[in-house]
Formats: sequence, C-alpha cells, structure tokens
Amino acid sequence: MARTTTPPPSPHGDDRPLYARVASRLLGELRDGTIPPGERLPGERHLAAHFEVSRETVRQALDVLRRSGLVATDRRGSHATLPGRPVEAPESLAFPVGSRSADPCAVDRATVTWEAPSPEHAQALGLAPRRPTLVHRYRSVAPDGRSLRTAVTSFSAVALTEVVELGRYRGRADGATPAQLRRAYDWMRKAGLTLHHRDSITQVGDTSSVRVTRRVHDQYARPLEITDLVVNAEQDALVYEFTLPAAG
Repeated sequence: MARTTTPPPSPHGDDRPLYARVASRLLGELRDGTIPPGERLPGERHLAAHFEVSRETVRQALDVLRRSGLVATDRRGSHATLPGRPVEAPESLAFPVGSRSADPCAVDRATVTWEAPSPEHAQALGLAPRRPTLVHRYRSVAPDGRSLRTAVTSFSAVALTEVVELGRYRGRADGATPAQLRRAYDWMRKAGLTLHHRDSITQVGDTSSVRVTRRVHDQYARPLEITDLVVNAEQDALVYEFTLPAAG
C-alpha cells in the first residue's frame, strides 16, 4: 500500500494539491540558484525528505515541471532546463588537484592503463578483487630527474559509465601514450555529477614526504575516484587553491 502524506497547512490560503505546492517550491529553488541550471536534481528520496512529503508526491511534482519544460529527465536522472549560468565555472580544479609542483622547470608526465587497482583502491571504489578499471599515473619531475610529486588515481565503474570522456580512454590505456586528464572534474560536472572531495594527509614513514589520499564521490554517495598523491615536502610545498564564484 502506498504511503500517504498529510498536506501541511498551506500559507496564504493556497488550496492547490500538495504535489503542485511542492512543484512550486522546487521551481523556486531552481530559479534562485539553489540548484544551478543544468545540475542534476537530488534523488527522489532526498527530495522527499527535504520537502517532508512522500516519494510519490515528489514524482507528481517532477511530472508537473517536466510537462512545463522546466525539468528534463534522462538515464542519469532529472535536471533543470531553466536558462542561466552554466554549471562549469571559468576557473575549475585541474586534475589531479595539488599535483602541480611549484618548480617552474618541472616536467609533467602522465599515462593511463586498464588494470586491476591496488586492493585499497578497489575496496574504496566498490570493485571486485582483480577487476580492472582505468588507472591514471602522474609524475612531476625536476630537471635533474628528481621525482617531486607522484599521483596514482583509480576510477570507479560509475565514473567510467557516467562520464563519456573518461570511458573513451579505455581503448588507449596502454601505459605508454601520454594522457593528461586535467579536465576530468569538468567532465564529471558536465555529466551532472556533484563532486565531494575528502582529503586525508599522512606522513610517509620517517621520510619528509607526505601522502594525500583523496576520495571523490557524487551527490548519491557513489565513489568516483580515489587518488594517492605523494609530495616531497622537503623540496616542495603542498598548496591547495580554490576559487568560489560570488553569490548572486
């Protein structure tokens, strides 16, 4: 039996059906930028909790907005179709974050392979043991050959399925062809994924190096990638720089 929800008191004598009121409130959040244009909407369960209604009411509200051409739905979910600022900002995070050395003479090298990731990466991504995936290896080298920074990233099945640009690398993941994926995060956002980064920083044994373990998941808590970045802290500084657009 479907769960029913008792409509909350409506302000200003609004006697519209509950789903119509929810559609109006959701439209207001779309217009005020709470959910940016082109951004994927949260799932039905999240919206139901947000508006304190049943999932069936959320479905009816979304259907109202779809019929009005204000929301579109595809295999990845629903997203707003209102005109406005695109999801991509002029300044975006380059992948892997924090990998560029401060040394202006450093040389970047990066390749991709199709292989089974480390057990730690496989577990973090929810991959079965020995199941291959796209693995990206990055190295920043000083002119004298010293390794300044290294990064190993493993991508999840979700990332390779949802992000077309990443999926295309499977056919050329030979470990030899250069593969700079600097726009990987832009591609993820363009695919409608909201990115949540969590970095853990630890010292590497008794050395001067530090390891940054980055885990990235989307708005549905699905893992997208995990990166292990190692920095020679004695020779280099680890700097994170973020640019956030002004509100309004």
